[in-house]
Amino acid sequence: MEWINATLLPEHIVVRSLEEDLFDGLILHHLFQKLASLALQVEEIALTAASQRRKLAVVLEAANRSLEVEEREVPWSVETIFNKDLLATLHLLVALAKRFQPDLPLPANVQVEVLVIESTKGGLKSEKLVEQLTEYSMDEDQPLKDAFDELFKLAPEKVDAVKEAIVSFVNQKLERLGLSVHSLDSQFADGVILLLLIGQLEGFFLHLKEFYLTPSSPTEMLHNVTLALELLKDEGLLSYPINPEDIVNKDAKSTLRVLYSLFCKHRLQEIRDRVHCGTPN
Repeated sequence: MEWINATLLPEHIVVRSLEEDLFDGLILHHLFQKLASLALQVEEIALTAASQRRKLAVVLEAANRSLEVEEREVPWSVETIFNKDLLATLHLLVALAKRFQPDLPLPANVQVEVLVIESTKGGLKSEKLVEQLTEYSMDEDQPLKDAFDELFKLAPEKVDAVKEAIVSFVNQKLERLGLSVHSLDSQFADGVILLLLIGQLEGFFLHLKEFYLTPSSPTEMLHNVTLALELLKDEGLLSYPINPEDIVNKDAKSTLRVLYSLFCKHRLQEIRDRVHCGTPN
């Protein structure tokens, strides 16, 4: 808010609530025009909900072009911003700040715990997710930590709940291949199921010559896991360095980090798709 207010001070605009003041596109319109030095052809004052949505759509379309991102790739949309989704609004503002004022001192390693409540035939179903809001800081003087460092250290009793959620997600995706997972600690050590899962989720076709379908040695297992991690890095899904030997050696924390990167992208996208389609949640 301090950054927005300082930027828009010459226009005598003051933001006191990110959710309440930005949802209709008026202030986002002024902010983006100021940052990008662009004039958008859109009405200045939009009084009805329909006109506010149209204006917001124009502003977000221009912002996405400037940020060089596709609408389907970003964690914000006309619907989420207009519905005063604070997390979506923060994601957008962080992206704009990184693009137009990279020297803005945003705190690193900010993660947000999200409680998702979905209405099902059997009643309300809830689950907790963690979204990364700002980038990891690679401080050479301190070992890199993430949510799993804190989880294993401060709340080890919750590790099984995280594993259960990821196993459910993985089995849902592997069902069409006739595969199922019961143990995250052991079944991903040879890299086979991990590669098949990545192929299913990311749309990769992996020729059987590229990996060992039935690895018979640690070297072949390491080849599979290394290939899987390279694919994830190419897709920008690994923000934490993973040693492939740790996966082969059945390190639970490393395995969870890898699977959680896929879980976050595709499970959250499913939730957003349901929201956009009007499914109660």
